[in-house]
Amino acid sequence: MLACKPNLTAAMISALRCLRFNRAAVVSGPVHRCLSTGTDGELRIAQILKEKFPSASSLKVVDISGGCGAMYEIHIESSEFKGKRTVQQHQLVNQALKEEIQGMHGLRIFTDVPKE
Repeated sequence: MLACKPNLTAAMISALRCLRFNRAAVVSGPVHRCLSTGTDGELRIAQILKEKFPSASSLKVVDISGGCGAMYEIHIESSEFKGKRTVQQHQLVNQALKEEIQGMHGLRIFTDVPKE
């Protein structure tokens, strides 16, 4: 999309990227928002994960269903994942969201261990 518009300035491109990627509920770490706020579902899921993973150094929840709450993308970085395989990390997140997942169409999970 942006490659087709050579007259877009760097500031405009940066603003578009900010609008596209930063509409999320960030609970832990630096909070960067543009013009939108988190949906109720994003905030609820982020709060549950913050309680379940109190040592999370980064947590981002994005409603990727257009705001209806049917599908979310979760990025979480926690020392609690250290020594666990990716599938085990994802199982921990799924278990924490067991009740919420029942009403969802889909869930994308990205987990990581903080760099030391």
